[in-house]
Amino acid sequence: MPVFQRTFQVLVKGHGDVRDITGPVVRIVEESGIKAGIVNVAGRGSTLGITTLEYESGCVADLQKALERIAPEGPDYAHNARWGDDNGYAHLRSALVGTAKSFPLMDGELGLGTWQQIVLCDFDNRPRNRDVAVTVVGE
Repeated sequence: MPVFQRTFQVLVKGHGDVRDITGPVVRIVEESGIKAGIVNVAGRGSTLGITTLEYESGCVADLQKALERIAPEGPDYAHNARWGDDNGYAHLRSALVGTAKSFPLMDGELGLGTWQQIVLCDFDNRPRNRDVAVTVVGE
């Protein structure tokens, strides 16, 4: 069974920045030539998340607000006390959202809903380039 892998980078601002990465994922799927199987999208890091949502400003703001309520930015994390990097909240948010998602590949098309986009959420406290790995497995 063929396996096709590619990576790409996303420049993020940190502090809950959410970026639509559907386009690059679709391009990689098309490049693979695989018509049926599964597509895995994995963010490489412990302070980011990969998920889906309707990528529009209201939904993005709602996600950011919800995560701030669940794991607020601030100094009250054991991780911060141990490492002094003040991003304990980012690691917790990453653990809750998850760093990878898989999607069906059907007739050469990524199996997303009409209003469903794949997003990278950056939870860390600084801007950086994030690596995303896309693996397409199928036939």
